[in-house]
Amino acid sequence: QVQLVESGGGLVQAGGSLRLSCAASGRTLSNYRMGWFRQAPGKEREFVACISRYGVPTSYANSVKGRLTISRDNVKNTLYLQMNGLKPEDTGVYYCAASSSPAVSTQANDYHYWGQGTQVTVSS
Repeated sequence: QVQLVESGGGLVQAGGSLRLSCAASGRTLSNYRMGWFRQAPGKEREFVACISRYGVPTSYANSVKGRLTISRDNVKNTLYLQMNGLKPEDTGVYYCAASSSPAVSTQANDYHYWGQGTQVTVSS
């Protein structure tokens, strides 16, 4: 079983950047396909990005394409989300998740392990 801990959230102005990290422990990260999800106040959790076990392929929500980049370092056992050109609508709690499913997935139900989340707030 893998444990996940996110970090790197914070308050940033619109147009700014943040880099989220997700540190894994307990099992090697390369055993899992990984994803980022987010949840805004009063809204359901939504898919942001996902990445296969060794970095390719990746998939993104249309709302973040060209601005957010998912990556992983299996040696460091860490998942990343580089966030550029942030908008107020990117505000929410960001969660990393690990999936034992055989294919990359955009569906939260396919992920078996979740971190506690990190808050991202983008001011206008």
